[in-house]
Amino acid sequence: MATDLIRIVSRDSPMALAQVERVRAELAALHPGIRTEVVPVRTTGDKWMGDLSAVEGKGAFTKEVDQALLASEADLAVHCVKDIPADRPLPAGTTFAAFLKRDDIRDALVHPAGLHLDQLPPGTRIGTSSVRRIAQLAASHPHLDCVPMRGNANRRLEKLAAQEADALLLAVSGLERIGRTDVITEALSPEVMCPPIGAGVLALQCREGDTALIDLVSALGDPATHRETTAERMFLHVLQGHCNSPIAGYAQAEGNGELSLRAKVFTPDGKTVLNAHEWAGRLDPATLGTSVAVALLRQGARELIDGIAH
Repeated sequence: MATDLIRIVSRDSPMALAQVERVRAELAALHPGIRTEVVPVRTTGDKWMGDLSAVEGKGAFTKEVDQALLASEADLAVHCVKDIPADRPLPAGTTFAAFLKRDDIRDALVHPAGLHLDQLPPGTRIGTSSVRRIAQLAASHPHLDCVPMRGNANRRLEKLAAQEADALLLAVSGLERIGRTDVITEALSPEVMCPPIGAGVLALQCREGDTALIDLVSALGDPATHRETTAERMFLHVLQGHCNSPIAGYAQAEGNGELSLRAKVFTPDGKTVLNAHEWAGRLDPATLGTSVAVALLRQGARELIDGIAH
């Protein structure tokens, strides 16, 4: 690979392309002489509007991007960490080169009349296909109705305007990336709506052998985000959750170096909620992730996850 040109592969959705522009801008600031070009691909997850479990679950958003990288059609992949399966390793021959500084991890309520979550009347239709959001709403706001809704954020906003739902739940970071924070009615705290593993984190993935490129882009990485993401992904790996598993959690690196991980596993109806929260102390991030997963397994998480069809 000629390091004066970096070909960046990504999903072709507006949000994914906005994420690539952030990477290009950060690369240009660090290395003004470097040229980049975008290789957009359409993934199975973007083409398929049904249940993700029917098309390999979360891998549906990464498979074609991985293939372009492995076939040397591109040099660098940009992924949302929350879309990268953690129950299996990265494709052989690839590695994470960096995790960019984390964006907002919260979910946003979008309601045309400006109501907050606690103000929504019974029977309000919330557009979301996220099992994580559905389970948490069932637990905290059982009087609300979730209606299936997939597609990128722009498409979901169009469906809301067409009154296919009365309100939406979307990621704050995603709305920031496409410049649509104007539609946010309420940003929900992680205590109200626990985020997905890897929320708000962009990962840069390279081929293992491209050491010059790995060295080049690793400077974009944020150490605190790296620790948080390592803990979260190890947690999900040990739990072996699938795309129909309502699992939520987030790690927080404090200024003093302390790291904590809070995580939850739900039944899809929200009637059972398992909780764990630990501080790392001297534990490394991967050990913290393992420890929190084991705490939930002791509470019955394995039976709960295996009991959900996928």
